Amino acid sequence: MSLSPDLVRMAPKVALHDHLDGGLRPATVLDLSRQEGTQAPGRTEEEIADWFFRTADSGSLSRYLETFDVTVGLMQTAPALTRVAREFVEDMAADHVVYAETRWAPQQHLRAGLTLDQAVAAVQQGLTEGMDAARSAGTPVVARQLITVMRQLDPDPELARLTVSWLGRGVVGMDLAGPEAGFPASRFSDLFDAVRTNGGHLTIHAGEGDGLESIQNAIDCGAERLGHGVRLVDDITSYGSGVMSLGPIATDVRGKVITLEVCPSSNIQTGVCRTLADHPIGPLWRAGIPVTISCDNRLMSATSMTRELTLVAEQLDWELADLRQITLAGLEAAFCDEETFEDLDRTVTEQFDALG
Repeated sequence: MSLSPDLVRMAPKVALHDHLDGGLRPATVLDLSRQEGTQAPGRTEEEIADWFFRTADSGSLSRYLETFDVTVGLMQTAPALTRVAREFVEDMAADHVVYAETRWAPQQHLRAGLTLDQAVAAVQQGLTEGMDAARSAGTPVVARQLITVMRQLDPDPELARLTVSWLGRGVVGMDLAGPEAGFPASRFSDLFDAVRTNGGHLTIHAGEGDGLESIQNAIDCGAERLGHGVRLVDDITSYGSGVMSLGPIATDVRGKVITLEVCPSSNIQTGVCRTLADHPIGPLWRAGIPVTISCDNRLMSATSMTRELTLVAEQLDWELADLRQITLAGLEAAFCDEETFEDLDRTVTEQFDALG
């Protein structure tokens, strides 16, 4: 069955790579700016949405990241964090997402006096409120937190202690983000070890702003998933007629089932490729590399899970079976407990069966 946007929209989805500070609603940016007495980057929701997209759509990762100065600045109080987290869940539910992980860096949200623990608690309150509302509306979604560590900052053992203290209470693991070049993941290996020793999971941004060395470094640190990871394509050689040869890193990624969290629209904006036709998702998918599709930053890319999956489906001529396959791959890579996985696996299977 060919995939129409409506069919993609109705299908269950798994979102593994979505930054909390990159998914604010334009209306929320406007409201919070008024409450804080700051100048919003536009007078209307439409102007704000346009400003974020145009500023992020520069072909430069550093320019792209500048837009977060605005959103992070508006997320410095417990009520603001709770609101943004609640709306994250509401937006996921509206897009037929059944499981979602949101990642964010608590270190960046302490300017108004919150402690790290208070900030995580505020986000968890919002996620819980959103999940309760979605369940009551008949569109249940499971939402979890990933605590992000920023590469350009010094390793802080407190972030590992924070993550461990919240495991089983909404937090499922740790993420590493920020500029790749010059800031190897290995600088944070002690934090990663502490989290994993206590049962937490690990995903590391790698292979977006830097190349294969960054990916290898993330693997050596124990990453279970790679944020983006698309430059892994440099370790894959295509000989035409579907014949491909995988280098040692790509072979390792495929063999260990280290899943790539691919975000196509974001990758185009940050200069990974010029168009979707040039995007590495095609050869990665054909080479059997474990890949999933996510949005990265819905506000900056003016996108949704439905839009990202539709774009990829059109580019790769996917059928419903392919959409089912990548959704189940996302669920297999999700940092959820076994009981949650089994429940969601049944839900996803039943919903895809109902779609034909």
